[in-house]
Amino acid sequence: MDTRHCAVDGWVDAIPVPGPRDTVTFDLVVRPADIDALDDDAPDTIVTCTSGDPRITHELLNGIQPGDLLRATGTLVQPQTPGDPARLTVDALEVLDTALVPVLREMVLDRYGDYVVIFDADRDQVPVFTAYGAWVGLADNPDAIATLIDIHERVNGGDA
Repeated sequence: MDTRHCAVDGWVDAIPVPGPRDTVTFDLVVRPADIDALDDDAPDTIVTCTSGDPRITHELLNGIQPGDLLRATGTLVQPQTPGDPARLTVDALEVLDTALVPVLREMVLDRYGDYVVIFDADRDQVPVFTAYGAWVGLADNPDAIATLIDIHERVNGGDA
């Protein structure tokens, strides 16, 4: 397996997604420096990025939106099968440019104090996370969010 430490510049493809054990995953769309030398229909390269650093997780879940240009630095693992995305474990993140207009599509992120919820127009259930990306639970509907947060705070001593 080919790995190396590198920096990758690319645009955030979609809203970063919290993962297990306080991680976050997001895709970067990367274009080569010599884009003019490529065919017009040449595909973009997608690099799947993951980070468990609490500062990076917080920034990705609270300050990054699709279309932002980022420099992600970390350990790159090349895919074993052609066509699969390369994977980058991020240990440093820099925002190079922000998207002009926030992109709101079918899903909307909202804050409830120290918590983040994701509303999806196609679903009644609402995923709830702490602002640092820790999984809290799945509320059956928007009316159940406050109850889920209250239970989480009682079990965890009030710390998000």
